[in-house]
Parts: sequence; structure tokens; C-alpha cells
Amino acid sequence: MHRRTLAGLVGTVTGLTMAATTGCGSTAAAPADDGARSEKGHGAVEGAEEVGEPQLHLTTIDADGAVAQLDLVEGSSAKVGTIGAPSAVESDGRYLFATTAAGVEVVDSGVWTWDHGDHFHYYRGEPTLLGAIDGEGEARVATGPLSTAGSTGIFFRDSGEAVLLDNEALADGEARELFRLDAEPHDGLVAPFADGALVTVADGGEVTALSYRDADGDAVGEQIPCVEASGTITTRVGVVVGCADGAVLATETDGKADFERIAYPEGTTAPRATAFEGRKSRPTVAALSGKTGIWLLDTRERTWTHLDTGTPLRQVVAADDEDGHVLALDTTGRVRVYSAEGGKQLAATAPLVDPGDGGVDLVVDQERAYLNAPDEGVVHEIDYADRARIARTLETPTAPVFFTETGR
Repeated sequence: MHRRTLAGLVGTVTGLTMAATTGCGSTAAAPADDGARSEKGHGAVEGAEEVGEPQLHLTTIDADGAVAQLDLVEGSSAKVGTIGAPSAVESDGRYLFATTAAGVEVVDSGVWTWDHGDHFHYYRGEPTLLGAIDGEGEARVATGPLSTAGSTGIFFRDSGEAVLLDNEALADGEARELFRLDAEPHDGLVAPFADGALVTVADGGEVTALSYRDADGDAVGEQIPCVEASGTITTRVGVVVGCADGAVLATETDGKADFERIAYPEGTTAPRATAFEGRKSRPTVAALSGKTGIWLLDTRERTWTHLDTGTPLRQVVAADDEDGHVLALDTTGRVRVYSAEGGKQLAATAPLVDPGDGGVDLVVDQERAYLNAPDEGVVHEIDYADRARIARTLETPTAPVFFTETGR
């Protein structure tokens, strides 16, 4: 297997810089037309068909592990197979990574988008189950921007094992580990970055820093301070990891890695961000701040914005579209739409779900939001730009205890 290397990283990793230094010269971590990312023909995989539009599906997993898909364009549905009973599910828009008694089981939806920066390629293949990544206890999964290149990180909290999966191998149907590292048990993460990953470093179970590891698992450069690291996401600009005092933003330019600290605004007393959500491959992401607040992190401008909604919230997602929509699921089961400019509420639905139900999730794409109601066996499709109108209520072939939109 060919792997692109981050040539000359040793000695080129810069120190942490403060958020005020915008215009740092870093380029986006989003997909670009380089040799490593074109090996698969811009996302092409043998046996898959390139098509002219995104193949959007809802992929669902019920409480017993039955996996199924609903085609959002054609309306057809199909059962994929059965995995172990899941306790958590993460997705990159193609694969679903389900934590089960077997470890992390991988579901390939068979539909994906290759983001080429200024245009996209869309593919459709057969959905399949790719087996399990061995591990014990709760798993934290972090994904990258592309499903046929780069990697996926898994951290098993109970054992302290840090695993990096090869996405190119996943695309060929093989769950191949690039590295597996042993550390002390802690609430950690493995955030895919460049040819390797940022892995949490703990002392006595408390996270103190991040270590950049190459594709072989070897430490490269100095550790990056990040006390109480929690939450990671890949944006159009780079890889974000939340820290007690703000966030670390990792970017790569011409084979050089740069780690910047984006500190919270001076004097803020708002609770920190511990998890980030946003529309895939956009620069701005959202995070809950306490019970009623929202943090918006603009990784392009290296700035934080705090919104106080006055409403108890359960989940927030940044659409980061032209109108700056921020979506939230509140504790009464309503989906609320806010403006990123000032936090004004623009619209709200009636109560749609019991937000106490396990697995209730809000997923956002360029035009729609999706909210699952597991007890009813449906997913609500919401046009958030049109007064949060319920566009469709979709019956899924298995109860959507866990779900995501795939083909993105």
C-alpha cells in the first residue's frame, strides 16, 4: 500500500501561536487535488458507479443492531444486515462506526461524495458490513473529510488503546489498522491529521497534551499543550481539538504542520465547549455552552462567538450557510433555528421527539435537517431555511434508534 508521507515534519512543526495571528498562511485541511488524494480517481473505488448527483440515504440501526437504508431520492429501502446491539454510533457521511460488545463495528453505506474543493464527485456502490475493530468499553471515534483516503481514529477509554484505521483499505472492504498504541485508561481521543493523528496524552487519567503520531504510530515533534482535551472535528480549514482554555487548530501547508491555540475571548465566564458539530467540511462549527449557550468557532477567522439563547438545549449544529443558520434541539423536543449574527431565533418547530430517548440526533446538510424519532419509527426532514417547515416524515425500514445521512 502506498502512503504519502508528511516530508520533513521533524523540525518543521511550529510552536503554538495565539488566535490573534490570523492570516497565518496555513491552507485548508479540506480535500485538494494532490497525488495522495487522486490515487483512487477522485474517490473512485472498483465496483462503484460514479453518478451525477449525491446519493443521499438515511442509514439506520435499531436497538438490536439491524441495519437498513432509505434512499432519499428514489424512496426505496433495503436491509443491509445485522451487527451487535449498538451503544453509540459515529459517521463520516459514508461509514457508520457502531460501538458494540465486539468493539467498533463498521458499516459501509456504499454511497459517498468526494469533495474536490471547487467541485464534487458522487459514487454509489453496495452497502456492506466490514467487521469489528477489537476494543473494550466506550469508544470515541473521530473521522476525516474523505472516505477513500486519510484515516479514522478510535480511542477505547477503558483500555487506553488508540487506533488509527486506513480509509483507503476501508474503501476496499478491509478494516486495516495503521497503528494501535497502548496508554493509560482515560477519556481520550485520536484525531486524524495529515498522515497520522493527534492522540491525547494523560497523566494520572487527566489529559494534559496532544501528541502528533505518524502513520506508524511514532511520536513526531514536541507535545502540544491541551489540558482536559475534549471534542474534535475536521473543518474546511483544519482539525480542531477542544481544550480547557479554547481549542487547538492543526493545519498542514506544503508538508509542514502548524498548531495554533484559539483562546476563548478574554474575560469570558461561559462554560467551555466539549463537543463540536457542524455541516461537513465547513469552517464554522458549534458547541453547547452550559444549558442555554452556544459557542461558534470560526476556524477560518480563528474566533469564538458566544450566543445565549435563554432556552435549555440538548444539541447544536452549525449549518454555516450563507444565512448563518445555527440549529438546536431543545429539551422539549423542538428544533430551533438561530442566526449566527446575534443569536436571534428565526424559527422553531412544534415538539417532535422525546429528547430523553437514547440515540435522538440532529443531522444537518446544505438544505435539510434530519431528526429521528425512534419510538415512532420515523425521521423528520426539516427545511430549516423555510421557517423550520417539516418537509417530510420518513418511515424507515428499521427503527432509527441510531441513524445518519449518508452519501454526503
